[in-house]
Parts: sequence; structure tokens; C-alpha cells
Amino acid sequence: MIKKNIFTIITALIILYLSLTSSLTFSRIGFMNISYIDKIGHFCLYSILMAVIILEHKKSFRNTRRLLLVALVPFFFGTLIEVLQMTITSDRRGEILDALANSAGITASIFLWLIIKPYHNEEIK
Repeated sequence: MIKKNIFTIITALIILYLSLTSSLTFSRIGFMNISYIDKIGHFCLYSILMAVIILEHKKSFRNTRRLLLVALVPFFFGTLIEVLQMTITSDRRGEILDALANSAGITASIFLWLIIKPYHNEEIK
């Protein structure tokens, strides 16, 4: 099971590290003065996570319902990280807007896959 999901696991571990690392680590980076850059980061990271999940399991998603059920995994992972930020870190805080950005990224990947999938299936035939 780990071999089948290796890229998903690696992506999730990177997100976990970035989410629980001290915010002082990121304050040294100069381009971070953009408004809501963290929300853009959340969107991108969870979009990538969902895209990796889709690419690793694309043959399993014969219908949209299964895809949406699998999308609950990164959603709950992101929610858990927001709770962990509130409880175990001293300088990070969980935010509802972060969870919404996570969900938007997941949704964007799903919509992108639903648009690309018909063309992908034609190539296989």
C-alpha cells in the first residue's frame, strides 16, 4: 500500500512539515509580504496533493462519486493540520480561511481532472 501511494505520502509529509514548522522560518523570505500569500499557498499545496492522489489512482476513479469520497482524505488531513496548529504549535494558528483555501484547491484539482479525463480516456483506447 505504501508503494502504491508513495508520492501522495511524500506530498502529505511536505505539507505537514510546512504547516507545523515555526512561522519564523518563513518570515525571513522577502516575497512573503504579498497579502494573503498563505491562502494562495494553501490552495496550491492542496491542489497539488489532490492532483497527486488523482494521478496515482486514476484507474480507480470510474465514477465521480468515488473521486469525491477520496477527496475527503485531503480535506480531513487539512482540517486535522489546522487543529494541530491551534493545539501543538506556539506561533501558528489554525484558521477557517486556511481550511477554505485547502478545500478550494482540492475542488480545483477535481474540476481539472473532470475536464481532462474524457481526453485522457480517448488516448488510452
